[in-house]
Amino acid sequence: MSLKSLGAKIFAKRIRKKINKWSSNPIKTQEKVFKDLIKVAGNTAFGKDHNFQNIKTHSDFVKNVPIRDYEQLKSYVNRVVDGEKDVLWPGKPLYFAKTSGTTSGAKYIPLTKDSMPTHIRAARNAILCYIEETGKVDFVDGKMIFLQGSPEMEEKNGVMLGRLSGIVAHYVPKYLQKNRLPSWETNCIEDWEEKVDAIVEETIHQNMTVISGIPPWVQMYFEKLQQKTNKTIGDLFKGFELFIYGGVNFEPYKATFEKLIGRKVAGIELYPASEGFFAFQDKQNEKGMLLQLDSGMFYEFVKTEEFFEEKPKRLTIGEVEKGVNYVMLVSTTAGLWSYNIGDTVMFTSTTPYRLIVSGRIKHFISAFGEHVIGKEVDQALKEGADTIGAMINDFTVAPQVNPDNSELPYHEWFIEFKEAPVDIEALALEIENSLRRQNSYYDDLIEGKILRTLKITPVPKDGFKDYMRSVGKLGGQNKLPRLSNDRNIADKLTAMIDK
Repeated sequence: MSLKSLGAKIFAKRIRKKINKWSSNPIKTQEKVFKDLIKVAGNTAFGKDHNFQNIKTHSDFVKNVPIRDYEQLKSYVNRVVDGEKDVLWPGKPLYFAKTSGTTSGAKYIPLTKDSMPTHIRAARNAILCYIEETGKVDFVDGKMIFLQGSPEMEEKNGVMLGRLSGIVAHYVPKYLQKNRLPSWETNCIEDWEEKVDAIVEETIHQNMTVISGIPPWVQMYFEKLQQKTNKTIGDLFKGFELFIYGGVNFEPYKATFEKLIGRKVAGIELYPASEGFFAFQDKQNEKGMLLQLDSGMFYEFVKTEEFFEEKPKRLTIGEVEKGVNYVMLVSTTAGLWSYNIGDTVMFTSTTPYRLIVSGRIKHFISAFGEHVIGKEVDQALKEGADTIGAMINDFTVAPQVNPDNSELPYHEWFIEFKEAPVDIEALALEIENSLRRQNSYYDDLIEGKILRTLKITPVPKDGFKDYMRSVGKLGGQNKLPRLSNDRNIADKLTAMIDK
């Protein structure tokens, strides 16, 4: 065992004890975070505007601080971007993480000297928890890669601006620098396909032990490696032990990855975002990711069915239940306050608090009142593919409200297959039956002949890649929306398929 491996083992035990301490005292931990946030931000412009000096309880907070998304917080953010100090958090931020908004155009999420370390610690702790649980540590001596955006940044009024994954690249610990791939020059390549080709060349002969990234883009990397070597990834990288992923539900990709790798590889699921690193998988045999309650983030939760009410009830961590869909709100040391990040979550455990991401509050289908969410379509596709025998590259779903030929409306599933089933109609029926079991509203619409059985539209190979390229979102941290309540994506895909 190397000194690095031995050190990692010792450090992992120490970190696990710290995690156990706060995770076993969730309410007390969150109360402290809440009080610290209110105290520190009391003299900011936002704190003064929202009466922070008189906020003592969560009830006071709810009365004074409304739920906001980026568009509603934008007037404050713009002041920060323009160079003003002490607006949302004391001083100026260290960085702006630039993200693509669907309604707001480019979004600038502040990262401060208080919030930035929590992103780094969470990613580190996820790996340390794996080491502590399994005792496996040899992989730290191999090569590691994270498929990410460019680390190059620009300056905006004295604050550095870039993609979150690129900003994080500047914080790789010194003891991992020699293990890290790709090279700085390759990481800075803007064209995604050119970048992946360069990564293939740099890694193909290396001892890759840890590979990380958003599943669809890692899949692209794996496929290029396989095409070049005619080997499974597991054969090519004998020491490949750990796949770290996040950003989308992995289940629809699981069968494809198992075939590409050719053997079992342990995985760690992460829940990072520009707004905060919220959770990570801390146990291999437990469902869900451990919510980071001690990382300068105060959480509130609203039941999804109540979210669009005028005054929805905002719950704290001690009030949530397992198996319920919630919209998650965060207040953070980056100066976000009761901020709607757009995700819906569901708790799988409350001792400790572990959750899964069940969808997006804006990414759903309810064109007919069916309230279909991301978790339901992910599960339905997995069940259907497992039953019929199909492997999926990617997919998206949209309603067809005005079909031709006077037929009933339906949900249209655009699916790019790695291995298509012999009978696509049989797959559609399996998906349909799973959705009906999960969603009583959808079942009622089918039963009442308001909707007809869903339709699968096969997408040609690389079709989604071509679509993402056409809208300027190929690679990096960009993700294809699983669900749309309109046909903006569907119509563009249809036009591309019909060419």
